[in-house]
Amino acid sequence: MYSYSVTTPSSTKLVEVAAAVLLREPSSNAGDSTIAGTFLLAQRPADKIWAGYWEFPGGKLEPGETPRAALVRELREELGIEVQTAYPWLTRVFTYPHATVRLHFFRVVAWSGELHPHEGQEFSWQSLGDANGATTAVAPLLPANAPILRALSLPSLYAISNAAELGTDEFLHRLEIALGKWLRLVQLREKDMSGDALRTLAQRALALTRAHGARLLLNGDVALAQEIGADGVQLTGPQLAALSQRPGVDWCAASCHSTEELRRAEALGCDFALLSPVLPTKSHPGATHLGWEQFSELAAGASLPVYALGGLQLNDMEVAKQHGAHGVALLRQAW
Repeated sequence: MYSYSVTTPSSTKLVEVAAAVLLREPSSNAGDSTIAGTFLLAQRPADKIWAGYWEFPGGKLEPGETPRAALVRELREELGIEVQTAYPWLTRVFTYPHATVRLHFFRVVAWSGELHPHEGQEFSWQSLGDANGATTAVAPLLPANAPILRALSLPSLYAISNAAELGTDEFLHRLEIALGKWLRLVQLREKDMSGDALRTLAQRALALTRAHGARLLLNGDVALAQEIGADGVQLTGPQLAALSQRPGVDWCAASCHSTEELRRAEALGCDFALLSPVLPTKSHPGATHLGWEQFSELAAGASLPVYALGGLQLNDMEVAKQHGAHGVALLRQAW
């Protein structure tokens, strides 16, 4: 449980905190662990600042301690559990009247031991299905934690359309099959299609995603996304550089290749980003790629979920999460 030192609002002291998103996940398909499930919130006890507020459990880093080491220690001390699998996820800075905190969020998906309120706090498991609306069944939520709910609603797999190679009818057929099984997030990216053909394909794809409770984002075309009521837009690199404000869509993602572009996506208020290319790709043979270590370095510290893209397969999901990715984005391999 966080225990802050009271400081003046003008204080420049930064309190480093490790925060745990404990996830209880049901059996799932295709590596997608966020179609359903629950996450844990803890209520701050009466003797703590912000008493009664709900938060993700965790605590301050001790001198010389890494965020992961602090996470393991805090969950042992606070909840009585031993962390087995924890993925680095998001880093958010939030200024309270008494302190500025940098929260290092981890998704904790495996642990041993039974949860025990060592500090007398209350626990509550919340549905991931409610996270999209940034609401929980318990309130009030600690302000620094509220933006995490929207990120939690994103699935691990982001599929990118490939109608250009498959043909429109075959792509829609495969899309319907995938949606019926596990797919919940799709980007329509057809660079060689425009006008009525693209509008018709987008409308047909949107009808399928809506029928299955999935989301459809259009690549680059804000006007078309707004016209047909798509769930959002995937900004291209040039769009990301040129825009001065976030487009008026529900979900906004950005295509990034550098730290600078990730920071730009954050400043613009994007919901998530693609970072690429991670590995060599069929479409750009011989082109420079990041590799997992550089991907991890670029994604570290991001305040928004980052999907790994480029040369990947579904079985790369685990290594992607280990390197700080929210999940993977697939083009050909998705279909």
